[in-house]
Amino acid sequence: MAKTRPGKKDVDSYTIRGTNKVVRAGDCVLMRPSDVGKPQYVARIEKIEADNKSNAKVRVRWYYRPEESIGGRRQFHGSKELFLSDHYDVQSANTIEGKCVVHSFKNYTKLENVGAEDYYCRFEYKAATGAFTPDRVAVYCKCEMPYNPDDLMVQCEDCKDWFHPACVDISNEVAKKLERYICSECSADEDVKKPQNSVSASPADDAKADTKRRKK
Repeated sequence: MAKTRPGKKDVDSYTIRGTNKVVRAGDCVLMRPSDVGKPQYVARIEKIEADNKSNAKVRVRWYYRPEESIGGRRQFHGSKELFLSDHYDVQSANTIEGKCVVHSFKNYTKLENVGAEDYYCRFEYKAATGAFTPDRVAVYCKCEMPYNPDDLMVQCEDCKDWFHPACVDISNEVAKKLERYICSECSADEDVKKPQNSVSASPADDAKADTKRRKK
């Protein structure tokens, strides 16, 4: 744990300027970006300290957005995805603009509705090297991509694999209306032609992921 600096004292909480929202160590916050037009920074508060004049500072651990990482944003990264980095910093508490919630990936996929302040994290990220933990995750579909909770997927009723509609030549509009889906490999095995209907869901519903698809 970081030591308190001379002339400073640890405090339990801080009230965000201009609001009645209180933040404490362990809370996730939205912080004012250095450049106008950029999205707010997201950080987890590790510690709050104040001097004799009640000027508060926060020690934070930064979350990185995919586009801020060395590898950049990839197809499977969701719009609300963040990486918990090993980058720590001390900032003025006045730069805190609001609170947010960074869910685990599993809990995020269970949300019935996703709010503006909801994010999720499934990777930790080393800022200096660009390395991720874990370095491997489950992949789905013919394209063998990790699950993006923003994307619709359909599950084959026979083999239980998950597919992006576009990867199996189905439009999203059709996929949303279908009640059953049999993939081409299983159809060939059963000598069955294209199914009449198809399941509209996501890997989050599967036992592999043990989660539920959330509504946008």
